[in-house]
Amino acid sequence: MSTSSLMLRSFLATILLVITTTSALSSNLQDVDSVPHLDVGGQEGYRAFLDSKGHRAFAISPGGMWSWKGDETSAGAASEEALQSCQFESEQQCVLYAVDDRVVFDKQSWASLWGPYLNRAEASNKATGAERGKRFYDIKFKDASGKALKLSELRGKVVIVHFWGSWCPPCQRELPELQRLYQSLSKSPDIKMVLLQVRENFANSQLAVKRHHLKLPLYDSGAQTKSGDKLQLAGGGTLKDRDLAAAFPTTYVIDKHGVVLFSHVGPVSNWLGYLPLLKDAAVKSGK
Repeated sequence: MSTSSLMLRSFLATILLVITTTSALSSNLQDVDSVPHLDVGGQEGYRAFLDSKGHRAFAISPGGMWSWKGDETSAGAASEEALQSCQFESEQQCVLYAVDDRVVFDKQSWASLWGPYLNRAEASNKATGAERGKRFYDIKFKDASGKALKLSELRGKVVIVHFWGSWCPPCQRELPELQRLYQSLSKSPDIKMVLLQVRENFANSQLAVKRHHLKLPLYDSGAQTKSGDKLQLAGGGTLKDRDLAAAFPTTYVIDKHGVVLFSHVGPVSNWLGYLPLLKDAAVKSGK
């Protein structure tokens, strides 16, 4: 039996022990808004789970991937099916949120799902790329005053790199959510946000944020026009923005050694729900 299969069976055994040693219905089971990271579609899926019969399980992963199984012969079978289906679609680790009539979600374990974090030596041996576990590209950009910077200069901090444009309606809708996250991170010096505009000049992005009466950490990617799709790299050369983003907005979370922990294509509806994961990475990564 593989190591991953053994880990899954051990995890399921622990969950089932919790279920069988408690009998009261969870007061939070019906609270759809309590399930972290779900978008509208995910919430509809959770409601379908609540309406299902027989043994049932609902699994989630950071970023909002989810799956549920119902009408199974046992809680264990439902749990295993939900986890496997969720994991098939997600590069993030999937965990159980609810089984049968009980919420089994562990907030402490959830916060650590971006780990285990690589140490300096392990990170230095990773290939460069945009996938989880690789060292993110060392992009060059400028701050609002025109000072040249590069991502590698931010090593030692967890960095949220956000690619957006004022011409992009989903990007604009997400700005207030990013503002709430930025304000919540004001007392977290180990976490930094870097918003980089794409396919427009920096002045346009600044005007858009000002128009919304927001104050966000905007940086100049160097993009100038709608046809300009190149990002500058610190070591020379360029990278097409579509190599990093299938759509805009797209966001990456990078650990203190520059390793990708998480990425998300499209707007995030509740960035504050990521605070536990971000703070865990700030405390535990960079060793």
